[in-house]
Amino acid sequence: MPHEFDHEHSNVSGGWLRAATFGAMDGLVSNTSLIAGVGGAGVAAHTIVLSGVAGLVSGAFSMALGEYTSVATQNEQLEAEVRVERRAMKKHPEAELAELVDMFTNMGMSRDTATAAANEVHTDPERALNIHVTQELGLDPDEKPSPWVAAGSSFVMFSVGAIFPLIPYLLGFASLAAGLAVGGLGLLLAGALASRFTTQSVAQAALRQLVFGAIAIGATYAVGSIIGIGLPG
Repeated sequence: MPHEFDHEHSNVSGGWLRAATFGAMDGLVSNTSLIAGVGGAGVAAHTIVLSGVAGLVSGAFSMALGEYTSVATQNEQLEAEVRVERRAMKKHPEAELAELVDMFTNMGMSRDTATAAANEVHTDPERALNIHVTQELGLDPDEKPSPWVAAGSSFVMFSVGAIFPLIPYLLGFASLAAGLAVGGLGLLLAGALASRFTTQSVAQAALRQLVFGAIAIGATYAVGSIIGIGLPG
């Protein structure tokens, strides 16, 4: 039986998990930074909330569109490469067979075993095509990520991340410090959750996200403060 009863692997093909993680981090960092920059200019709380909501909506749609286009383009490129490989196998079957023998040899098989395995694989043209594409490109043409899933994951998680620094304002607390603190808490939480899919410790992952986010937030606040000095009162 397949050796899957005592372990399982995460999806590392670039589907929903990557889009969701990137969306959440981007929502937290970009909107917390936006609020810091606008708040640093000394504007009213109403303006900060308006800027934050606008950043949430525009950013969520932008991230979703970007993810859809990125994944769809990757899939289309893979399909184009599959067509290239299919033509090569029809025009030069012996050369493609020899190529697969070399691949198997480089994987550690003896020449005789590699030749026998390649010949057996090539008895099924579609199976041979998939193996050639997988070995040459490192991508399985039968396991393409969905651009719709990537777009949806990115949209939802960006929105969730972007709402964090707005929470105090939405609860009636017109405090920039509170908004930034909640945004920082969100970064810690997002980093900790992301660590569940990696070998990094929870503390390291959480602290890394907080530090990177703090750099962006601090820089944006500084720019907003400098610009705010020259704004009319």
